[in-house]
Amino acid sequence: MAATAFSSIIIAAAKSTSVSPLSPKPQIRPAHLSLHNNPNPKSIFISHPNPRRSPPIRSSSSSIPNPSISPLTPNSRTLKSRLAAGETLYGMFLLSAEPTLAEIAGLAGYDYVIVDLEHGPGGISDALPCLQAIAGTGAAAIIRIPETTAAWAKKALDLGPQGIMFPMIDDARLAELAVSYCRFPPRGVRGAAHTVVRASAYGIDDGYLARCEEDLLIMCQIESAGAVTEIEAIAAVDGVDCLQMGPLDLSASMGYLWDPGNRKVRAVLRDAERRVLAARKAEAAAEGGPYLCGFAMPHDPPEDQKVRGYHMVAGAVDLGMFRKAAVEDVMRFRLAETEIGEEDSGDEKAKDESYWSE
Repeated sequence: MAATAFSSIIIAAAKSTSVSPLSPKPQIRPAHLSLHNNPNPKSIFISHPNPRRSPPIRSSSSSIPNPSISPLTPNSRTLKSRLAAGETLYGMFLLSAEPTLAEIAGLAGYDYVIVDLEHGPGGISDALPCLQAIAGTGAAAIIRIPETTAAWAKKALDLGPQGIMFPMIDDARLAELAVSYCRFPPRGVRGAAHTVVRASAYGIDDGYLARCEEDLLIMCQIESAGAVTEIEAIAAVDGVDCLQMGPLDLSASMGYLWDPGNRKVRAVLRDAERRVLAARKAEAAAEGGPYLCGFAMPHDPPEDQKVRGYHMVAGAVDLGMFRKAAVEDVMRFRLAETEIGEEDSGDEKAKDESYWSE
């Protein structure tokens, strides 16, 4: 009788336990357990990486998680599936290579975080803890590599991001090379170490090869006036999923490095946008053309880009956000009217009540 009562208490406590913001998907099983489709829902087997040493575990649960969930992707919907469903995704660039800021970005609600290895100080080894931090938040990680080479792509993809961004794609030939770096032979030239790298849960995820190329978001940056003239040819390359506009490099290529908001630059950018959207509309009957992606600027806020038809918008940079907050904080102190030692006649009680901490 006592045992029955104790069991009831344990069950009730389990049902009332709140979900931590750091565990957004508690229903996902550990990485070494992967569910497979089975026509009989009453007989679901969970495979172990070494079935000879550990027999299958039988589960009678009627609630079956999505078998396509990667152990590295808490959010069961990939970026590609969300874009295909018509969502507009909002993200940010992480230049600091700081895992704590990466985690905060994911918990804040950004759909994706771009770990930037092109302009940030970090390298591949710095990107890994950032991806690990993002993985627990429900956000998706994208890696921007410094240059379009097989070596950089291989390193980045082995970490297991949902997307990879290639800079300075000026023509279709470069776009084709970028895609080839993301595909295993015979379709491409990506080096194979899938049995031990993080992308496959270090070889534990036995479904990785079956879906890795289909799930990966390949992003090519349009960052020069020459790339804009070739934009239809780039958009037509099989495997290119997104065309990411690069407003700063575009303005520099046109001679307006210090004036990215120049009307001539804006006119070229609008032309590029229309052509990408037109290419996608023209291909809609087939598989659809690439998605239009952008980076917000002071003269071109993210909400404006959304109105113009962008499918993905990066609205901020972590270092820029911190710089702005830091400068404003210092200015508030410098401009305060009260001098050192001067009596403050303000309402202390009101200040105490509004203070953020006890």
